[in-house]
Amino acid sequence: MDPRDLILSRTLACTPEAAFRCWTEPDLLRRFFAPRPGLTTGAEIDLRPGGRFYTVMQFEEWGEIATEGCVLLVEPGRRLVFTDALEAGFRPRAGAFFSADLRFEPAPGGCAYRVTARHADAETAQKHADMGFESGWGQVAAQLEEVAQSLG
Repeated sequence: MDPRDLILSRTLACTPEAAFRCWTEPDLLRRFFAPRPGLTTGAEIDLRPGGRFYTVMQFEEWGEIATEGCVLLVEPGRRLVFTDALEAGFRPRAGAFFSADLRFEPAPGGCAYRVTARHADAETAQKHADMGFESGWGQVAAQLEEVAQSLG
C-alpha cells in the first residue's frame, strides 16, 4: 500500500446503488456525512467531472468546517472520486488535504464499500490518520448504511 493512502473497507447491508445515491444526492449526504454528534448543515453536488462538491459540517468542539471541492470521476452506482485540491471547473485550490475515491460493489450481504483517501505525502496521510480517519470514516460508513437502508 502507498504510504500516502488511507483505506477504509466495509460491507454495508444495502445495495451499491443506494450507497451511491447517499453520496451523490445532497439531501441524503446531509443525513450521514458528519460523524455524530456532528451535523452536515450544507451540501452541494454537481454530479459531473468538474462539478462542485461542497459540504459544511458543524461540530461542537471544532465549529463549522466548510470544504470546497471538485468531482473528478462519476461511474453511476459504482464509483465517485472527488478532491479538495480543485474547486468546480478544475480550478486549483491552495491548501489541499486529500482526494477521496469511493467504490461501491455488489457483495454477499449487500455492498462492498471502499474509501481510499489519497494525500500528497505520507506526513499528511499520517495527520489524517491521527485525526481519527479510521474511527470517523467508520462511523460515517455506519450512518451511510442506515440512510441507504431507509431508501427501501
